[in-house]
Amino acid sequence: MLQKGKARTIRWGVCIVDVLFRIGIVLLAGLVGAKLARMLRLPNVTGYLVAGLLIGQSFLGFVSTEDVDSFGIISEMALAIIAFSIGSEFVFEDMRKLGKPILVITLFEVLGAVTLVFTVMYFGLRQPFAFSIVIAAMSASTAPAATLLVIRQYRADGPLTQAVLPVVALDDVFGIMAFGVAASVARLTLGSSESSLLQMLVRPVGEIAGSLSLGAVLGVLLSLAAKGAGDRDELQGISIGAILVAVGLANRLHLSPLLTCIMMGTVLANLMRSAARVFGSVNDFAPPLYVLFFALAGASLDLGILSQVGILGIAYIAARAAGKMLGAAVGARAVNSDEKVARYLGLALLPQGGVAIGLTVLVRQIVPEYAPAITTIVMFGVLVYEVLGPIAAKMAIAKAGEINGRESAHDKQNIPIVEELVF
Repeated sequence: MLQKGKARTIRWGVCIVDVLFRIGIVLLAGLVGAKLARMLRLPNVTGYLVAGLLIGQSFLGFVSTEDVDSFGIISEMALAIIAFSIGSEFVFEDMRKLGKPILVITLFEVLGAVTLVFTVMYFGLRQPFAFSIVIAAMSASTAPAATLLVIRQYRADGPLTQAVLPVVALDDVFGIMAFGVAASVARLTLGSSESSLLQMLVRPVGEIAGSLSLGAVLGVLLSLAAKGAGDRDELQGISIGAILVAVGLANRLHLSPLLTCIMMGTVLANLMRSAARVFGSVNDFAPPLYVLFFALAGASLDLGILSQVGILGIAYIAARAAGKMLGAAVGARAVNSDEKVARYLGLALLPQGGVAIGLTVLVRQIVPEYAPAITTIVMFGVLVYEVLGPIAAKMAIAKAGEINGRESAHDKQNIPIVEELVF
């Protein structure tokens, strides 16, 4: 018995060593990729993704699909911290100035993507109605992580930058709602629904309301706890702990961790005068997680799907991009936004990742007959958008003349700049 217990302990120890070794390699590969990307004047995020792709299943195979799944907690933590950071952009005083325009622009760019993808799939390529409406709804969401990191790397600021993050955050709210409606309609047209249309429409609304309510409560509690923090290390521990609790509770209650963390960050930013200290302490902790998150995202991409997507995959990529850019431009001009926002916002909204991948799990339950095709096309979209999206985001802020805009704003106000870690 003692020998068996010892053998199990040794195997467990070997397993832990192997996991730590792989995590170390993924982290170092991502950093090397970022260095090479900077040499080519590309965003760091692109370097992380490409490095992950090279060590993943499509090339070297050092990181398998099982490894990526086992490292899922890293991705979940990174997404939660990113969502929390986005919440800091929703300061009510600033949002009152931007509020209605941001809402209108987001609505237009979401409708633009959904409408164009549905039109191309259903009318252009003669795909079934249920297939077309579900995949169209999945095109709405935008991955905030890549855009956020590009903005931070290039210290961008200006009308476009100030519009991007609120739009990206609201984008996921509208995207989840659009998917809920599309799923309900699809199930009804296939005759697979045992619930009424009203009941199915209430579910996504309930999920959004529950997520925002949970985030608001946790934001209040975090603001109270943070005020009593003794030093920066204690503040960092409290903040990271609160984010992890938010994710755990949201998952347990079948709510959205992304929306919960966005709301928690929003409440904190508006209740606490020194909220910047909290967000700063979290950002000090986050960079290695971001590298791992994007490198693992690259490792999870399978180039083998390229042979399976055909014209549907290409059509999805083109229609979503065109819909985002056209919708953002129309929405921005409708509310008389800065011309830079109208011209370049759509380019910064192309990345797609976490939310869309998460929705593919629900697709298997809602329209199982179309799930393989939808999943393949969406994963192809993630492959293309996650690699090219950060480049498009950099192009957008560069064309808008907002790279290093944060330094310019500080210079005009004669305020000393506090250096941030550029990752």
